[in-house]
Amino acid sequence: MLPDASTAPADFVWGVATSAYQIEGATTADGRGEGIWDRFCATPGKVRNGDTAEIACDFFHRYRDDIALMSELDVDAFRFSISWPRVQPAGRGRVNTRGLDFYDRLVDELLGAGIEPWVTLYHWDLPIALEEQGGWPARATADAFAEFTQVVAARLGDRVGHWLTHNEPWCTSWLGYGLGEHAPGTACRRSALAAAHHVLLSHGLAVDVLRRESPRGEIGIAVDLYPSHPATARPDDETAAVLFDGMRNRWILDPLLRGEYPVDMVEHYGGDVPPIADSDLRRIAAPIDFLAVNNYSRAVVRAGSDGDAPVEVHVEGAEYTDMGWEAYPDGMRETLVRLHREYGVTALVVSESGAAYPDVRGHDGSVRDPERTRYLQRYLAAVEDAIAEGAPVRGFFVWSLLDNFEWSFGYWRRFGLVYVDYPTLERVPKASFSWYRDRIAAARAGAPRSTSSPVSATSAADGPLTAAARAAVSG
Repeated sequence: MLPDASTAPADFVWGVATSAYQIEGATTADGRGEGIWDRFCATPGKVRNGDTAEIACDFFHRYRDDIALMSELDVDAFRFSISWPRVQPAGRGRVNTRGLDFYDRLVDELLGAGIEPWVTLYHWDLPIALEEQGGWPARATADAFAEFTQVVAARLGDRVGHWLTHNEPWCTSWLGYGLGEHAPGTACRRSALAAAHHVLLSHGLAVDVLRRESPRGEIGIAVDLYPSHPATARPDDETAAVLFDGMRNRWILDPLLRGEYPVDMVEHYGGDVPPIADSDLRRIAAPIDFLAVNNYSRAVVRAGSDGDAPVEVHVEGAEYTDMGWEAYPDGMRETLVRLHREYGVTALVVSESGAAYPDVRGHDGSVRDPERTRYLQRYLAAVEDAIAEGAPVRGFFVWSLLDNFEWSFGYWRRFGLVYVDYPTLERVPKASFSWYRDRIAAARAGAPRSTSSPVSATSAADGPLTAAARAAVSG
């Protein structure tokens, strides 16, 4: 059973999510500059099969057709990101007006179709020029991001009502700079910690800019959270689960929502923690209007053999998606309830959840994906359970509208409600597309829409933060 009149707010937002680099293509069109993922894709061995996003889903040229698909799906909102290299090819300075023009047209087309644009300012595509100047480990990149935010918001802020500053700061910093799995491919703990701090700092700077340039807009940030469970009841495994939670969740949540880094993790990282000014923490904890959550799975961990790094373990008999992630819907409920009870968040949006499966077209040309439908059924039921426990969830965005370029996996993993035949770029709505459309309609039938704001649970002046966090900001 999905959120309905008994559990969900009347204006629960139903949406789909994407990112610029994964769907747009046109990587050299209309003055777009080079980004870190362009360079990463061009480096042998970094992306499966040597795939690139040069064409991707060609959304840059086909966005009107894809908006027509969204209209057929009858979603309330479309979450997409802005390509920084398309807008500022060198990362700072000169603005590429043709790049901005594309997003101008996209926003107008969405609004004309009755679909609200939810704009993510950064979804991992840093201009290569900024990376060559130090990338996210360099403090100057935070200032550059504030300037980029100013450029985008000045053009779109009169029509965009919902902003997300960043998508998944942990992935930006750790997959890109700590583990080397994503662009730019650096593997250094100190660099990852510096990158994480500067991403969070840039978020706070961007919030200030958006308050000025889009005063009626609601502002949030998308964090990817994974409940951390011990593999056994042994004390060392329980300690490992707490450590993993600190590394994966609290290192991002605590500065954002409490204005401080967790003490146990500061001690754990020791001398690798970058210099942190008191003013940095006040900026990072700038009041926001909602917290966006990306949740796909959980982590089950045991103590590492060296007594330090936790080790994730495979759960015998559990269901796993094509990404190798355990399908664990109760982790969604656990995460949403924790944010409300432990951190005092008063407005939540699920900005991503979905699953990759090895979809194929049948002889009749259709794509049947019962596994994805079942996944969404179970995760949405978990959202309903969280709402019943008091979690203030205001919306749900499926990842993703389209099959797309899945980062280092190339085109090997399919998350879409719509199948993309990459050689021809034909779009084929999957069975899960029809299911999601029907469930949205059923939920609306039980929860009549109102004219109130669909997300904000507090005023823009306060945001969904704890009193302690507000005090840290004002102090």
